[in-house]
Amino acid sequence: MSDNETRYYAPKGGLPPQTQLTTDRATFTEAYAVLPRGTMTDIVTSALPFWEGMRMWVIARPLSGFAETFSQYIVQVTPGGGSDKPEIDQLAEGVLFVVGGSLELDLDGEVHQLTAGSYAYLPCGQRWKLHNRGGEPASFHWIRKSYQRVDGIDLPEPLVTHESDVPGIEMPGTKGAWTTQRFVDPTDVRHDMHVNIVNFEPGGAIPFPETHVMEHGLYVLEGKAVYLLNNDWVEVQEGDFMWLRAFCPQACYAGGPGRFRYLLYKDVNRHAVLSRQLV
Repeated sequence: MSDNETRYYAPKGGLPPQTQLTTDRATFTEAYAVLPRGTMTDIVTSALPFWEGMRMWVIARPLSGFAETFSQYIVQVTPGGGSDKPEIDQLAEGVLFVVGGSLELDLDGEVHQLTAGSYAYLPCGQRWKLHNRGGEPASFHWIRKSYQRVDGIDLPEPLVTHESDVPGIEMPGTKGAWTTQRFVDPTDVRHDMHVNIVNFEPGGAIPFPETHVMEHGLYVLEGKAVYLLNNDWVEVQEGDFMWLRAFCPQACYAGGPGRFRYLLYKDVNRHAVLSRQLV
């Protein structure tokens, strides 16, 4: 990564003026979806049980013809807000990534202070609490997946870190123009999902159409680029979200003027689930 100041885009809500045109880049297809940042208005927010002072934008959920393996929320918590019972699904693992403000994370009595750039992995069954003890609203991504247990493989431990402590690994032959910050070891098969940060310096590119089994969720943290989604080149900017189904071709060109960075979800390290019929 370059030494540029790190920043993260977070939605603010509100509504556009009546004079604004309705034409935008919002797209939903069988292969991919693009949710531009302008779609994240006040009227599409949701709330959750056992939370106080929060609202969220649901940008992915398991649904026929949409995300199959994960859900993703952008959660905003007001000062004094939070939850002592944030996750009610004991089979769900989660990743929190903070994009604004500060939060206090209690992992079974062990307290961690989270700031913009903080990452937390929460294994299924983990007891945790989350509160905004500060004086400003806090925003974070919450990515959830039903954990696929494997006999003989232990559950991963909880992990709290910060992206500044996770170096960007140069992709082969790119001379640092394309790097990936991996929060967990990709060879650790206890994990069945990865949430990474992908970075492109101006002029960096994915120079071929990646076509693979992993489903993707991409939230643009910073900058702009043109992204190949199936057969379409789409211009995206910070605050936009993209969903890509398995095997959807993708590529990228980050023309600048600044860095292009996104938070990336993908499912990994498990057999393909096969349908079973009684014989």
